[in-house]
Amino acid sequence: MNSHRIVTTINWLIAALLVVALAVVYWYAWRPLPQRSGTIRIPVSHPVTVSFDSLGEPHIRASTEEDALVAQGYVTAQDRLWQMDALRRAAAGELSEIVGTAGLENDREVRRLGLRRTAEAAYLNLPSQDRQAVAAYARGVNAFISTHLTDLPLEFTLLGYQPRPWSGVDSLLIGLEMFRMLTSSWRTDILKREMVRDGDPKKVDYLFSIRTGAEVQPGSNAWAVAGSRTQSGHPLLSNDMHLGPTLPGIWYMTHLQGGDLDVAGVSLPGTPGVVVGHNQRIAWGFTNVEFDVQDLYVEKLDQRSGRYLYRGQLEQARPQIEFIRVKGRSQMEELLTWVTRHGPLFLNEGGQTMALRWTANDPAIFAFPVLEYDKAQNWQQFLKAMERFPGPAQNVVYADADGNIGYHIAGKLPIRKGYAGDLPVDGASGDYEWNGYIPFDQLPAAFNPPRGIIVSANQDSFPPDYPYPVNGEFAPGYRSSQILDLLSARKGWEPAEMLAVQTDVYSPWLHFLASQLVAAYHHRGAHSPTLDEAAGLLRSWNGQMDKSLAAPFLISLAYQYVRTAVAESASPGHGAAYDVQIASALIEKLLRERPPGWFRDYDEMLLRALADSVEEATRIQGRDFKRWQYGAWLRAEIDNPVIHQLPWIGKYFDIGPLPMSGSATSVKQTTRALMPSMRMTAEPGDWDRSLLNELTGQSGQMLSSHYRDQWPNYNAGRSYPMQFDKVQAAGTLQLQPAPGL
Repeated sequence: MNSHRIVTTINWLIAALLVVALAVVYWYAWRPLPQRSGTIRIPVSHPVTVSFDSLGEPHIRASTEEDALVAQGYVTAQDRLWQMDALRRAAAGELSEIVGTAGLENDREVRRLGLRRTAEAAYLNLPSQDRQAVAAYARGVNAFISTHLTDLPLEFTLLGYQPRPWSGVDSLLIGLEMFRMLTSSWRTDILKREMVRDGDPKKVDYLFSIRTGAEVQPGSNAWAVAGSRTQSGHPLLSNDMHLGPTLPGIWYMTHLQGGDLDVAGVSLPGTPGVVVGHNQRIAWGFTNVEFDVQDLYVEKLDQRSGRYLYRGQLEQARPQIEFIRVKGRSQMEELLTWVTRHGPLFLNEGGQTMALRWTANDPAIFAFPVLEYDKAQNWQQFLKAMERFPGPAQNVVYADADGNIGYHIAGKLPIRKGYAGDLPVDGASGDYEWNGYIPFDQLPAAFNPPRGIIVSANQDSFPPDYPYPVNGEFAPGYRSSQILDLLSARKGWEPAEMLAVQTDVYSPWLHFLASQLVAAYHHRGAHSPTLDEAAGLLRSWNGQMDKSLAAPFLISLAYQYVRTAVAESASPGHGAAYDVQIASALIEKLLRERPPGWFRDYDEMLLRALADSVEEATRIQGRDFKRWQYGAWLRAEIDNPVIHQLPWIGKYFDIGPLPMSGSATSVKQTTRALMPSMRMTAEPGDWDRSLLNELTGQSGQMLSSHYRDQWPNYNAGRSYPMQFDKVQAAGTLQLQPAPGL
């Protein structure tokens, strides 16, 4: 065979392989892409029009509310079906069935919690209008599933399974998964217990102050300014909810019109309605309250009989048996959990068995008021809907077209006689039992405050003289104070200008810590060229946690050493484990007051932290301070959980790693595990001047043009017009009635 024939043969082989590869891509990744034009038949009673704007947001126009929700279920499933299925599996404890042993830890935890049982019981307790809403949404999802079993999103093909039909219980499960994400504080109780056991109880109590100490939980920012402070004279409402970054992001932008419903904002895939947004009259935003809604109880229980002691009397626990399917195993895993009056036996720590009491496991409180508050037309109607809100408890910030702004906590917060920070044994003290929930009308609230500004950034919103015991995972006041300072500094605010507040990266705490390190160095420093340069770097820094700067990198490392030193002083051996969001405020108080008993010399401790942080920074980024960059240390890396696993090509469908600005104590709250999941500013009275963007994009399908098209503007601190009254359609989909589906 001559060389020309060899080259020709190779070229034909390459061409054939390319054709095969393109065919595979077309069949498994291109064919399942969402349909954004044409006509589809689904179970609606009247024709529905869905206009997709340039971002892929569906603007659904239906004759009835029920049809709007059916359509919402369908179009959301087009973009996010695998994400929806993964969320319901995570909440039901069914991840192992599709991913194998990697999902077992999650599945065992949620099976012990009994989230599916809770969702099933809650569904039966729902008011009829709530059941009708989730049922309509489920019909839309199932219309998509039943007609696309041969062209499902790629993740189903790669994992080798098909989704089961959707149900109203599944929607409640996804709500419970958000509940778990935002309220899991039991780990903090265990950490404190261990630190008390091995350390100084008074010091440990300080580090877990009742009104402040907590495990780091997702946080958020929300604020409203009155028309007296804006250019237009209309109030403005801003919200950026902070969660762990995912690809696709957790929110799905949606506009629903049908019956009395005309609402736009972000929805939670798998659930009907709009969670945060605005309608024709009002706008609202959420931040997590951080109130403690979990307690652990040490139970003396016989694992064979299920009998346990409660206040000196034997009681019978209820057995809860679960079977977990694990991919790759022939037999299911059996899990027996005893459930006491306090809740499921959830943990065995130090030879003691503990039950977890959690508001989410009370099906009697469950409701789905989203559609009710989506349709509210004023403050009173909005509060009536929010009174039914079960949780996770939220700070709700409000503004309306009449010029009002308001604030109210919503959610079920347990009433305790005392603080259950020390684990009760056998329910021996009534102080540890719950006595119902705090009445809605006694939760903190405000309406049209004189200063014309309302700010919520997960800070403690309960007044010192609040009539009920308060414990929570409240954030330090750094973000809320900075937001208030920025908003108070001027008037004439425009919607686009709120982005500068949402993306502000000044850290008051780390700026203060830098000044303390510099002062300690000058007081006691054993001067050296390296530490001289480090002190000079921190002295000239303005507190901006900018990715291009060196000082934020150094001070972030220094804080870790200071925090560890403080925790070691309280409980030796636990310094590395102590990482709670309130720690910064507690340490600032220590450094300002410098009480005896913590350190022989505070400056010596600070100097050691400075030296250690310089050594670590040098090890990570070299000896040249001028080349250090904070963003090389704080990087965003958002992987698609399934596509990422594909060899050679998977990484091209991820985001990052990319340098980031911000910190845990800046308004733009950004860490390796947390960042704003969306940004919205709404202007009541002129809705089309509102702005909205989400983290990545509308679609979870990797070849969609909306897979990650919003990330560049999100990352740059830019946003998009929130189309409402005027919608510019990039594609129009007609949904025609097909009652048989």
